Amino acid sequence: MMTGRITMLGISRWTEKGCSYRTIQRFFSKNIPWCSLNWAIAKTFLKKSSIILIAGDATTVTKSGKKTFGLGRFFSSIYSRAVPGIAFQTLSLLDVEKRTSWPILIEQM
Repeated sequence: MMTGRITMLGISRWTEKGCSYRTIQRFFSKNIPWCSLNWAIAKTFLKKSSIILIAGDATTVTKSGKKTFGLGRFFSSIYSRAVPGIAFQTLSLLDVEKRTSWPILIEQM
């Protein structure tokens, strides 16, 4: 967890020796198969005998400004109207017995 603005330069300043700004750039330029990675982690916690559901939900994060990628007007149930912001769609696996959730896919709309 970091305080302040989260930038690649800020991340490199918080890291130990050997993790330069260029190393952070290389990490963020890699294509990571998040869906496969999240599934590999979640399936280690799942039991075959428990009831597992898949659920999807869309959420809107209000945002001001003009240069944010994906900025648009999306409906927010909190404000009961369309608000400027960015929207995300999430798919999660839900374990009914343990009352836990594992997000397996989060995508900006």
